[in-house]
Amino acid sequence: MAHYDLTMPVTEEQVRKLRVNDTVTLQRTLFGIRDATQIHMFDRGRKTRFDLNGQAVIHTAPNVRRVEKSADYPTGYQQVCIGTTTSDRMERFTRPLMAQYGVRFIVGKGGLRQGSQDAFRDLGGAYLAIVGGTAALETTWIEQIEDVDLDDLNPESLWKFRIRDFGPLLVAMDSHGGSLYTDVKADVEARRAKVLASLGVTK
Repeated sequence: MAHYDLTMPVTEEQVRKLRVNDTVTLQRTLFGIRDATQIHMFDRGRKTRFDLNGQAVIHTAPNVRRVEKSADYPTGYQQVCIGTTTSDRMERFTRPLMAQYGVRFIVGKGGLRQGSQDAFRDLGGAYLAIVGGTAALETTWIEQIEDVDLDDLNPESLWKFRIRDFGPLLVAMDSHGGSLYTDVKADVEARRAKVLASLGVTK
Protein backbone atom coordinates (compact mmCIF):
# COMPACT_ATOMS: atom_id res chain seq x y z
CA MET A 1 0.00 0.00 0.00
CA ALA A 2 1.18 3.50 -0.83
CA HIS A 3 -0.16 7.03 -0.52
CA TYR A 4 -0.24 9.53 -3.40
CA ASP A 5 -0.80 13.26 -3.22
CA LEU A 6 -2.10 14.24 -6.65
CA THR A 7 -2.69 17.70 -8.10
CA MET A 8 -5.41 17.64 -10.72
CA PRO A 9 -5.45 17.08 -13.65
CA VAL A 10 -3.50 13.81 -13.77
CA THR A 11 -2.07 11.68 -16.56
CA GLU A 12 -2.88 8.10 -17.47
CA GLU A 13 0.61 7.15 -16.29
CA GLN A 14 -0.08 8.55 -12.83
CA VAL A 15 -3.38 6.68 -12.59
CA ARG A 16 -1.92 3.36 -13.68
CA LYS A 17 0.55 3.48 -10.80
CA LEU A 18 -2.33 3.14 -8.35
CA ARG A 19 -3.37 -0.21 -6.91
CA VAL A 20 -6.32 -1.30 -4.81
CA ASN A 21 -5.81 -0.35 -1.13
CA ASP A 22 -3.52 2.56 -1.97
CA THR A 23 -4.75 5.94 -0.72
CA VAL A 24 -4.96 9.24 -2.56
CA THR A 25 -5.34 12.87 -1.57
CA LEU A 26 -6.52 15.21 -4.31
CA GLN A 27 -5.54 18.84 -4.76
CA ARG A 28 -6.79 21.85 -6.76
CA THR A 29 -9.92 20.79 -8.67
CA LEU A 30 -12.84 18.39 -8.33
CA PHE A 31 -16.05 18.31 -10.37
CA GLY A 32 -19.42 17.45 -8.83
CA ILE A 33 -21.78 15.37 -10.99
CA ARG A 34 -24.90 13.27 -10.49
CA ASP A 35 -27.67 11.34 -12.28
CA ALA A 36 -29.48 14.20 -14.00
CA THR A 37 -26.22 15.82 -15.08
CA GLN A 38 -25.13 12.70 -16.89
CA ILE A 39 -28.56 11.91 -18.31
CA HIS A 40 -28.53 15.32 -19.97
CA MET A 41 -24.91 14.98 -21.13
CA PHE A 42 -25.17 11.49 -22.58
CA ASP A 43 -28.85 10.82 -23.27
CA ARG A 44 -29.95 14.29 -24.33
CA GLY A 45 -26.83 15.48 -26.09
CA ARG A 46 -25.96 18.47 -23.95
CA LYS A 47 -22.34 19.61 -23.72
CA THR A 48 -20.39 21.22 -20.93
CA ARG A 49 -17.98 24.10 -21.37
CA PHE A 50 -15.70 22.55 -18.73
CA ASP A 51 -12.53 20.70 -19.69
CA LEU A 52 -12.74 17.41 -17.78
CA ASN A 53 -9.65 15.84 -19.34
CA GLY A 54 -7.51 14.22 -16.65
CA GLN A 55 -9.93 15.30 -13.93
CA ALA A 56 -11.83 13.68 -11.07
CA VAL A 57 -15.60 13.75 -10.66
CA ILE A 58 -17.49 13.12 -7.44
CA HIS A 59 -21.02 11.75 -7.29
CA THR A 60 -22.85 14.52 -5.45
CA ALA A 61 -25.76 16.94 -5.50
CA PRO A 62 -24.52 19.49 -2.99
CA ASN A 63 -26.51 21.47 -0.48
CA VAL A 64 -25.67 25.08 -1.35
CA ARG A 65 -26.93 28.55 -0.44
CA ARG A 66 -27.39 31.46 -2.85
CA VAL A 67 -25.37 34.50 -1.82
CA GLU A 68 -24.20 37.74 -3.41
CA LYS A 69 -21.41 37.18 -5.93
CA SER A 70 -18.02 38.17 -4.58
CA ALA A 71 -14.37 37.14 -4.71
CA ASP A 72 -15.15 34.45 -2.16
CA TYR A 73 -18.32 33.33 -3.94
CA PRO A 74 -17.77 33.95 -7.66
CA THR A 75 -20.74 31.81 -8.70
CA GLY A 76 -23.14 33.23 -6.15
CA TYR A 77 -23.18 29.90 -4.32
CA GLN A 78 -21.83 29.06 -0.88
CA GLN A 79 -21.22 25.45 0.02
CA VAL A 80 -23.30 24.26 2.98
CA CYS A 81 -22.88 20.49 2.89
CA ILE A 82 -21.28 18.57 0.04
CA GLY A 83 -21.65 14.86 0.57
CA THR A 84 -21.24 11.83 -1.65
CA THR A 85 -24.09 9.81 -3.09
CA THR A 86 -24.20 6.11 -4.00
CA SER A 87 -22.42 5.41 -7.28
CA ASP A 88 -24.08 2.21 -8.47
CA ARG A 89 -27.02 3.80 -10.28
CA MET A 90 -24.56 5.84 -12.39
CA GLU A 91 -22.70 2.74 -13.56
CA ARG A 92 -23.55 3.18 -17.24
CA PHE A 93 -21.92 6.60 -17.43
CA THR A 94 -18.38 5.58 -16.42
CA ARG A 95 -17.14 4.64 -19.88
CA PRO A 96 -18.60 7.65 -21.72
CA LEU A 97 -17.23 10.00 -19.06
CA MET A 98 -13.79 8.57 -19.68
CA ALA A 99 -13.98 8.03 -23.43
CA GLN A 100 -15.69 11.30 -24.39
CA TYR A 101 -14.41 13.67 -21.71
CA GLY A 102 -11.14 12.13 -20.50
CA VAL A 103 -12.19 11.76 -16.85
CA ARG A 104 -9.63 9.72 -14.85
CA PHE A 105 -11.11 9.37 -11.35
CA ILE A 106 -14.60 8.75 -10.08
CA VAL A 107 -15.10 9.50 -6.39
CA GLY A 108 -18.11 7.96 -4.69
CA LYS A 109 -19.43 5.45 -2.21
CA GLY A 110 -20.63 1.88 -2.58
CA GLY A 111 -18.58 0.96 -5.63
CA LEU A 112 -19.30 0.29 -9.29
CA ARG A 113 -19.74 -2.83 -11.42
CA GLN A 114 -17.86 -4.82 -14.01
CA GLY A 115 -18.56 -2.40 -16.85
CA SER A 116 -16.79 0.36 -14.95
CA GLN A 117 -13.98 -2.00 -14.01
CA ASP A 118 -13.48 -2.76 -17.71
CA ALA A 119 -13.48 0.96 -18.54
CA PHE A 120 -10.86 1.68 -15.87
CA ARG A 121 -8.68 -1.09 -17.32
CA ASP A 122 -9.14 -0.11 -20.96
CA LEU A 123 -8.88 3.66 -20.59
CA GLY A 124 -6.80 4.18 -17.45
CA GLY A 125 -9.00 5.22 -14.55
CA ALA A 126 -9.78 4.41 -10.94
CA TYR A 127 -12.60 4.55 -8.42
CA LEU A 128 -11.78 6.38 -5.19
CA ALA A 129 -14.06 5.46 -2.31
CA ILE A 130 -15.38 7.65 0.49
CA VAL A 131 -16.99 6.23 3.61
CA GLY A 132 -20.67 7.11 3.78
CA GLY A 133 -21.80 9.65 6.35
CA THR A 134 -18.75 11.91 6.13
CA ALA A 135 -20.35 14.86 4.33
CA ALA A 136 -19.47 17.37 7.05
CA LEU A 137 -15.82 16.39 6.82
CA GLU A 138 -15.80 16.39 3.01
CA THR A 139 -17.20 19.91 2.98
CA THR A 140 -14.17 21.16 4.90
CA TRP A 141 -11.96 19.91 2.05
CA ILE A 142 -13.75 22.20 -0.44
CA GLU A 143 -12.47 25.76 -0.37
CA GLN A 144 -14.80 27.29 -2.92
CA ILE A 145 -17.39 26.65 -5.63
CA GLU A 146 -15.35 28.12 -8.47
CA ASP A 147 -17.83 27.66 -11.31
CA VAL A 148 -21.03 25.89 -12.28
CA ASP A 149 -22.45 24.66 -15.61
CA LEU A 150 -25.81 23.13 -16.64
CA ASP A 151 -27.23 25.03 -13.69
CA ASP A 152 -30.85 24.64 -14.76
CA LEU A 153 -30.44 21.13 -13.26
CA ASN A 154 -29.61 22.51 -9.81
CA PRO A 155 -28.66 20.91 -7.47
CA GLU A 156 -27.59 18.29 -10.02
CA SER A 157 -25.62 20.91 -11.92
CA LEU A 158 -22.04 20.32 -12.99
CA TRP A 159 -20.02 21.90 -10.20
CA LYS A 160 -16.38 22.95 -10.25
CA PHE A 161 -14.92 22.88 -6.75
CA ARG A 162 -11.57 24.25 -5.61
CA ILE A 163 -10.24 21.69 -3.16
CA ARG A 164 -7.39 21.32 -0.74
CA ASP A 165 -6.24 18.05 0.84
CA PHE A 166 -9.33 16.18 -0.34
CA GLY A 167 -8.79 12.82 1.29
CA PRO A 168 -7.29 10.44 1.98
CA LEU A 169 -9.49 8.43 -0.38
CA LEU A 170 -9.19 4.68 -0.82
CA VAL A 171 -8.38 3.21 -4.24
CA ALA A 172 -11.22 0.69 -4.38
CA MET A 173 -11.05 -0.12 -8.12
CA ASP A 174 -7.87 0.26 -10.16
CA SER A 175 -6.81 0.08 -13.81
CA HIS A 176 -5.36 -3.43 -13.47
CA GLY A 177 -8.60 -5.30 -12.79
CA GLY A 178 -8.35 -4.94 -9.02
CA SER A 179 -11.55 -4.34 -7.08
CA LEU A 180 -11.95 -4.13 -3.33
CA TYR A 181 -15.62 -4.99 -3.77
CA THR A 182 -14.84 -8.20 -5.65
CA ASP A 183 -12.26 -9.15 -3.03
CA VAL A 184 -14.65 -8.52 -0.14
CA LYS A 185 -17.46 -10.46 -1.83
CA ALA A 186 -15.19 -13.47 -2.42
CA ASP A 187 -13.98 -13.36 1.19
CA VAL A 188 -17.55 -13.17 2.53
CA GLU A 189 -18.66 -16.09 0.38
CA ALA A 190 -15.69 -18.19 1.50
CA ARG A 191 -16.36 -17.42 5.17
CA ARG A 192 -20.06 -18.20 4.74
CA ALA A 193 -19.29 -21.54 3.12
CA LYS A 194 -16.91 -22.39 5.97
CA VAL A 195 -19.51 -21.54 8.63
CA LEU A 196 -22.22 -23.54 6.86
CA ALA A 197 -19.89 -26.50 6.50
CA SER A 198 -19.10 -26.37 10.24
CA LEU A 199 -22.84 -26.56 10.92
CA GLY A 200 -23.25 -29.50 8.59
CA VAL A 201 -25.32 -27.46 6.13
CA THR A 202 -24.91 -28.41 2.49
CA LYS A 203 -26.25 -26.69 -0.58
